[in-house]
Amino acid sequence: MAQLLIVEDDPEIRRAMLHALTDRGHVVASASSGMAGLQAAVGDACDLVILDLGLPDVDGVELLRMLRAVSAVPVIVVTARDDEGSLVRALEAGADDFVPKPFSSASLDARVRAVLRRTEQGPESEGPLTVGGLVLDASGRTVTLDGASLDLSAREFDLLFYLATHQGRVVSKRELTTEVWRQPYGGADKTVDVHLSWLRRKLGETAADPRYLRSVRNVGIKLVDPTE
Repeated sequence: MAQLLIVEDDPEIRRAMLHALTDRGHVVASASSGMAGLQAAVGDACDLVILDLGLPDVDGVELLRMLRAVSAVPVIVVTARDDEGSLVRALEAGADDFVPKPFSSASLDARVRAVLRRTEQGPESEGPLTVGGLVLDASGRTVTLDGASLDLSAREFDLLFYLATHQGRVVSKRELTTEVWRQPYGGADKTVDVHLSWLRRKLGETAADPRYLRSVRNVGIKLVDPTE
């Protein structure tokens, strides 16, 4: 039984989410302001935070940065903002998923369960994976490139690890959404694209000048050994 925290200032939306998620078997607490939510997230044991970006006392993205400085608790952002910039800022600040308003209670519950599965399971492997100068260790969740350690987020590691386990094979965004994000396909292309762009930057490459991550137009992405 998951312990959830809803941080939402609109009383009707907050009440609707609380009832819907409680009916689906979760234990749910709520806060109506950003700072109250931050205090609850840090002080109380919760498995996941559902965070609205349009809070009255502090911007949701800034609150997410503050939370990430002290906690790795998974966060799903819910917001009426539908521009790509908001999505990118939320992901950069450490959001695990992004749900635009309006949404159904069933879809929110599905996202909650998908994020919880991801954070509980993580990738498994019998030993390090090597692709060219890349070495990925699933047990320690570490990556080195030509001997230098790479600082990857949990999601970036999961994405790179999945591509490494399918080295040389083109993987579609639909497959990445299902297998890495653990959620039904639909509207997640931007999330995949953003994380791929961050990976490229950390691998020292660009989409125009790729080394490890090769895009196949209208098909997907593959991880390759650049020396082959």
